[in-house]
Amino acid sequence: MPLPPPSPLPLVTLEGHFVRLEPLALTHVPALLGAANGPRDTYGLTNVPSDEASMRAYVEEAMTRHTAGDALAFATIDLRGAVSAPRVVGSTRFGNAERWSWPFGHVAERPVGIDAVEIGWTWLTASAQRTAINSEAKLLMLGHAFEQWQIERMTLKTDARNMRSRNAIERIGGKLDGILRAHMPSYTGVRGDIRHTAFFSILRAEWPAAKARLQAFVAVR
Repeated sequence: MPLPPPSPLPLVTLEGHFVRLEPLALTHVPALLGAANGPRDTYGLTNVPSDEASMRAYVEEAMTRHTAGDALAFATIDLRGAVSAPRVVGSTRFGNAERWSWPFGHVAERPVGIDAVEIGWTWLTASAQRTAINSEAKLLMLGHAFEQWQIERMTLKTDARNMRSRNAIERIGGKLDGILRAHMPSYTGVRGDIRHTAFFSILRAEWPAAKARLQAFVAVR
């Protein structure tokens, strides 16, 4: 008997002192487009749509993957200004949810049935980069995944050439698992450019140390 299709990951809004992550919807498209069309010099290795049609397609693809049980995307909302005027500053996502094939009688009981997941598809407008927003967003997402979903592993990956992203992942406790060569087309826009991808992970046992590190980053901002 075929297995039933996976259920969508439960919609959730995650909120801290500096940032709110709310499920991505088509209503976010205009604000996302505004955030994406500030200075774009840091987007050379990242997929950040620059026009309305591609931004709408970006959001629709994220929503389709949510329905398929594979992902849960967020609009990243800056709460640092006036409470009455939060603004969209980017997006991030849980993706590539893994449901492992456990030996009979050894299935781990998890609240939403996933064993591992990835954080990625992350971009921020220039004014929100290198602020507490990204650190707190990672703290909220990792905390939800490890403490509520009770996953075993969080995956984070980036273009191997993106040293800024690689350093940021290692800074929060991600361990380099290796480089997958010729993994996928790159986002450089150069015809035929192929990306080698650096894969990192944080395991359940490593989460307390990573959590403490992230809490310290957020506290000093």
